[in-house]
Amino acid sequence: MDYFGPAWAGHAEKIVGHWQRLIKPDDLVLIPGDISWAMRLEEAVPDLEWIHALPGTKVMIKGNHDYWWDSLSKMAKVLPPSIHVIQNNAFHWRDVSVAGARLWDTSEYGFGQFVEYKENPKEKKKKDVDVAVQQDLAEKQFVRELQRLELSLKELKPDAKHKIAMTHYPPVGADMKPSRASALLEKYGVQTCVFGHLHNLKTGCSLFGEARGIRYVLAACDYVHFQPVPLVT
Repeated sequence: MDYFGPAWAGHAEKIVGHWQRLIKPDDLVLIPGDISWAMRLEEAVPDLEWIHALPGTKVMIKGNHDYWWDSLSKMAKVLPPSIHVIQNNAFHWRDVSVAGARLWDTSEYGFGQFVEYKENPKEKKKKDVDVAVQQDLAEKQFVRELQRLELSLKELKPDAKHKIAMTHYPPVGADMKPSRASALLEKYGVQTCVFGHLHNLKTGCSLFGEARGIRYVLAACDYVHFQPVPLVT
């Protein structure tokens, strides 16, 4: 991650320090994607074990760079006991119910004006294709992700005190206007939605907040200075 600028220097040590200071063994920690650079499931095991060694119960969803992610049945064979994943299902813990899906790029909104772009040297390079074709493919992927999100949201416990959604891509734009994703979150009574994906935001940039009864929380590591963000108090 050091490729992405000085903020990422020593990022693993920063995460461990803040995590151990703030998280207790009986806490629930949500991790909204981009967990390992591994390309295959077995290659991700050391990173999963590193997270497992930290306090708390952890719940994860897939990010756009989690190429190692596999079926639930295959991941169940290697996931350490403190780590759980959401994929078309939901996770229930005490009075909290968590659902989610990765989402994808959408023409509904964008964040280019807020980001200091840095090339990702580990990202798969896309072949040159027509812009219209790219947009069509992205839209189809986004629709599939909305379907996955709804499948997961349907599994939320109706009587849960706290209904939380995790997405990797933001489900709303910077203006917080209604979107197809936010409509689903509202439909199923979500109170908080946490997500990542947006990195290297311009200095002084502050995004998201509350809209239509839902608190939207950007928890990208560099945005929150590698510190856990409280979602339920």
